[in-house]
Amino acid sequence: MEVFQGNSFFFEWEVAAQAWLNGLIDGNSVLIAIVSFFTMFGEELILIAVLGFLYWCYDKKFGKFVGTNILVGLVVTPMLKNIAFRRRPYFDHEHIKILKPVDASADIYDISAQGYSFPSGHSTNAAILYGSLPMYKKGNKVLLTLAFVIPFLVGLSRVMLGAHYITDVLCGWALGAAIMFLMSYLQTHVKNEDILHLIIAIVCLPGFFYCQTTDYYSGYGMMIGYFLACPFERKFVKFKETRSIVRIILRVVGGGAIYFGLNTLLKLPFSSEFLSEASMASFIVRALRYCIIVFILIGVYPLLFDRIGKPKAPEAVKAEDETVETVEAKDEETPEETTPADEIPEGNKAEKQAQA
Repeated sequence: MEVFQGNSFFFEWEVAAQAWLNGLIDGNSVLIAIVSFFTMFGEELILIAVLGFLYWCYDKKFGKFVGTNILVGLVVTPMLKNIAFRRRPYFDHEHIKILKPVDASADIYDISAQGYSFPSGHSTNAAILYGSLPMYKKGNKVLLTLAFVIPFLVGLSRVMLGAHYITDVLCGWALGAAIMFLMSYLQTHVKNEDILHLIIAIVCLPGFFYCQTTDYYSGYGMMIGYFLACPFERKFVKFKETRSIVRIILRVVGGGAIYFGLNTLLKLPFSSEFLSEASMASFIVRALRYCIIVFILIGVYPLLFDRIGKPKAPEAVKAEDETVETVEAKDEETPEETTPADEIPEGNKAEKQAQA
């Protein structure tokens, strides 16, 4: 086990502050659960749920805007982690305990599974996700408030749980803000989406030559799957968003089930030892697994929306309305007026009787 791998650098003040914060909840399962709840807002499950709702249900363009920002963060953060090689606080300070490991199934000192400390990925993810919402929906004060409150709580929770130094969190927030502003600008000004995606993929590719942690390969695989799915969906699927509560629930729950189902299914051909080892073969398999999962979720899964309920196209609604209006107009037509027999002049009566 690579217990001593990585670099140790820290400020004494942040170690003292973290030890105090960590000690406030250590041994109290209720407080640990509460703090762990806040840290979830920077984790994979919440990211998928929010992006799934935006992309599949609320506004496809909104979802793609936020999704692109997030995926860049998921790749760039581990690229920086594998340059700094900063060990997590509990590696070097026995009085700081890790109360929620990144990978609970692995040894807490396995750097390949737990990842490096600088910068904080959770803090970066939270800054990008919740900061991107008001960037797209400008003027929304609720989203703007959440953009500050949620990343703060996520960052604080990472320190209290013993996973990150305070400087990890501060730099994570700064990195998230930088990625959010840069990618928002590029998505607004680069009109060809596919060209932008290609440039991002090339810029992030060098991580394959030096990254030794699983988070980079997971993120890069997800990013490539997303970049391939976007033109596929645009050309072959063209699904419509929905405002139906039932359809929203079905789409989000269905997407979550597919994500976890595929993640389990694609692991079956490989042994747990192979999947957990820090080898290039294992890393490539991980990247391919996440690439397939995201491609299916973004590009292929929306094909099922016809079966689980798809909103009517505007043309169909218009034609239906015109048909209804025509029927109503016919119903309102009045029959031709007839002249009562007693109002017919005498001469005309005699003429009609002679004809008869």
